[in-house]
Amino acid sequence: MKTILATAYAVNPYKGSEDGMGWHFIGQIARFQKVIAVTRENNQPAIEQFLSENPEVPQQQVQFIYFDLPYWMRFWKKGSRGALLYFYLWQFFMPYFVKKQKLSFDIAHNLNFHNDWTPTFLWKLKKPLVWGPVGHHPKIQKAFVAGKQWWKDRFTWWMKNIFWNLDPALRRSRNNANLILAMNTAVANRLKKYQDKTVVLPSVGTTAVDSSVKTGSDHFNILFVGRIVTLKGVDIVLSAFEKFYQHLKEEEKSKVTLTLVGTGRQLAWSRAFVEVHNLQNAVEFIPWIDKAELDKYYRQADLFFFPSHEGAGMVVAEALSYGVPVLCFDNEGPGELAGDKASLQIKSGQKYNATVAQFANALGKLYGDKAYTGQLGQYAKLRFQNHLHWDRKGEVLTEIYSSL
Repeated sequence: MKTILATAYAVNPYKGSEDGMGWHFIGQIARFQKVIAVTRENNQPAIEQFLSENPEVPQQQVQFIYFDLPYWMRFWKKGSRGALLYFYLWQFFMPYFVKKQKLSFDIAHNLNFHNDWTPTFLWKLKKPLVWGPVGHHPKIQKAFVAGKQWWKDRFTWWMKNIFWNLDPALRRSRNNANLILAMNTAVANRLKKYQDKTVVLPSVGTTAVDSSVKTGSDHFNILFVGRIVTLKGVDIVLSAFEKFYQHLKEEEKSKVTLTLVGTGRQLAWSRAFVEVHNLQNAVEFIPWIDKAELDKYYRQADLFFFPSHEGAGMVVAEALSYGVPVLCFDNEGPGELAGDKASLQIKSGQKYNATVAQFANALGKLYGDKAYTGQLGQYAKLRFQNHLHWDRKGEVLTEIYSSL
């Protein structure tokens, strides 16, 4: 058994996304190894509360240590404002903190912020180094983003390229890592110079549920879960649903529902779209809810509609764990996570109207062919079990550590 120094900026057992991923990765490492987990001080209350409420967690395997820069070096950080700069500084000073603590370990694993355009500095500790899973959101195609969001997306992409090509610290991170975990094949291709030490391992995962307990009816329930923003493709969801819905017979319309769970800057536009197109009886908006409440929506769902442009998607793993098939793009994010046997995928790179029309046709196909939709659902369970179950990631990590 080895001791792993795992650094994770975001860790929270009560949250999803980055925070939840940090928590689950640490837990999976601890199944087979001893872990010294270093995270931010603001994560301490939630971690200690969870451990006190769940004494069955094998706490002897994990030692949590909390590290933040002094207030005078972070007073300017407010929520997400300044997060990237602070994350960079947090990483930079990490080796000095670890040395000061005189921690003894065999392997350093920078779980990172699942970001391949900011460096790790753990190579300074002179131990075998695992970096990742790291990745990035791809550039959104021009046809699917406009206005301020286009400028923001292109600015972010410009910044990523500056880091990828000009940051010497990032270059040293790639060179000094003994093994790099890439969250998808697009990231692995960008790291092709390092392909001999790169392994594709999705950053997202989830735990098993009893998916045999379905609460659906004769309705066709379509579900979307995520931030109501351009990146997630909410405009495509609503536009394609409207086109599909208007072609239904009147008696069929009462048996079709689209539920959107989440909030974000496009929420007002989404509500207005529903009113303008008279979809109030078919579309339901649900604000953010916790995982326990979300369970019932997954159980009711016949289809998970997620035409996101991102490079990952925790909600895809969650949908598959319930045996819910996915409708998405054929991209390296949700498309690659879901796999072609558990999803119906629409070719990316087309014009906007053509894309919306194809998604609408796909909704019609899945609605009209229950046997086909059910078959996709069966493959969804297998896809989750073989690739996106957290326990599977723990086994892969153990193999990786053993090889170093």
